[in-house]
Amino acid sequence: LASWAAVAMTPIGNANWYIEDTRVEQERVLAERARRKAEDSARRNAEARRCAEEQARQAKLEQEKALAEKAVAEKAAAEAVAAAEETKKAFKGDIKPVITPTLEELEATKKRLGYKTGYFHFAVAGTSGSGKSSLINAFRGLRNGSNDPSVGKTGVTETTSTITRYRDPNEAIPFAWYDIPGAGTLSVPDAEYFNVHGLYIFDCIIVLMDIRFTATDEAILRNCARFQIPSYLVRSKSLQHVENVMRDMLGDDEEEKDDKACMDEAVEKYVTETRASVADNLAKAELPDQRVYMVDIDNIFKIVKRRKPKRAIDEYQLMDDLLSTARYRRIKPKRSPQSLLFSSAASALARSCGVP
Repeated sequence: LASWAAVAMTPIGNANWYIEDTRVEQERVLAERARRKAEDSARRNAEARRCAEEQARQAKLEQEKALAEKAVAEKAAAEAVAAAEETKKAFKGDIKPVITPTLEELEATKKRLGYKTGYFHFAVAGTSGSGKSSLINAFRGLRNGSNDPSVGKTGVTETTSTITRYRDPNEAIPFAWYDIPGAGTLSVPDAEYFNVHGLYIFDCIIVLMDIRFTATDEAILRNCARFQIPSYLVRSKSLQHVENVMRDMLGDDEEEKDDKACMDEAVEKYVTETRASVADNLAKAELPDQRVYMVDIDNIFKIVKRRKPKRAIDEYQLMDDLLSTARYRRIKPKRSPQSLLFSSAASALARSCGVP
């Protein structure tokens, strides 16, 4: 050991140690360079993959965007073609385009028709000779043959050529009734009926109908939905229709059936057939389902006069729904004195008519 230690301490030993240290350091440096090079290569490869994936994703997004834009363009083109066809038909007179009144037109119509703030404005519309004037008279507690100067004119043919406004005989009741000229005449095309007569200003529209819808009935209901105006389908002269049904049911055995039982059966048959017909007509017209009220003018008059009606069907319900609409459509969240007066008047009218 002493000899080996002595050799290590010589200049030759020192040189060997130096050479060995240098070799180890060089190997370490080379290994570090190789590691860094491998890491750089791996990083570059990862970045290249990320860029490739991002490019693929962007390319896919661009493709999807292009397809979506193409679909939108094709749909717009198809709609434009359809609109052009509809416009062409409109100019040919087949249909009339939907027209929304301007604010100026709205105010002018209100002024022309005597629209009064604080009142509830009922419009009664329907085909010529459907009994609009008679219904308005009954709602106001008047007979058609009354000597009252405010009674509405009635007749077999259309007696109203202009819109007529009627106040309720009881001045405490803020209701105004409007008799709209009958539709279906040559002077008033069905598609123009709603806007020509300014029906968009009314708070409620009663549509008098027969067993089948007319184009005018459909146009009124469609526009009521568009303007968010409550509408009521009413079939009048119901007692007459029921008696016709009962007569058909009796046939030659007229004296062999109980009158009351026969009347009950006829009413049920009439109501069922009317509701089914209305539902079918609404479906064909692609309109939402709604109730049809079967009433008789004489019954409504008697109810208003607090007399017992002959055979009520939907008279009480119609009057209740009309009054409820009047009561709640006009009352604001902040109960103003005017709204309270209106509510009280509607409630008083309901009580006077015997409506709950």
